[in-house]
Amino acid sequence: MCSFPLPVYSTEQTQGIATAVGNTLAAQDGEMEIQLSMLGVIVRDMPAALRFYRLLGLDIPASEDEKRFVIHRMGSGVSIFFDTVFAARYDAEHRLPARGGYGSLFEFYLGDDASVDAKYRELTDSGYHGRMAPEQTSGPYAAMVDDPDGNVVLLTSDNPDKDNG
Repeated sequence: MCSFPLPVYSTEQTQGIATAVGNTLAAQDGEMEIQLSMLGVIVRDMPAALRFYRLLGLDIPASEDEKRFVIHRMGSGVSIFFDTVFAARYDAEHRLPARGGYGSLFEFYLGDDASVDAKYRELTDSGYHGRMAPEQTSGPYAAMVDDPDGNVVLLTSDNPDKDNG
């Protein structure tokens, strides 16, 4: 077992987590509805991971780079956390997967096609691996880029005026 301390949450983070958990328990037709409230990303190198997600558009202060656990609440109400310690401490079988796979696919909605094109160009010009250049799929207009840990990040927009075949 590792001897890492548990993450310490600020009051704002604790309130965000409590709200997310409360929203998860919201009733629909008298039954409890499950909702995604938080996404955890296990990272190898916190500063490298946060640089990528800042470039993607998340407003994470540079002062967070030296922490081993960082949580960011997005405007949608979903929180994303970046972690180097929790799984390693509490899961004796924890192993980081090989890079470059599809263990998960993180979709970030950017609003319009031009924003997808611009963000893809910005990320790939900054040295991140472009997995799929922007194109109209049978669903949304989309592009894919790998984050520093090999997670696939899907950049999308939806244009209801387009015929998505």
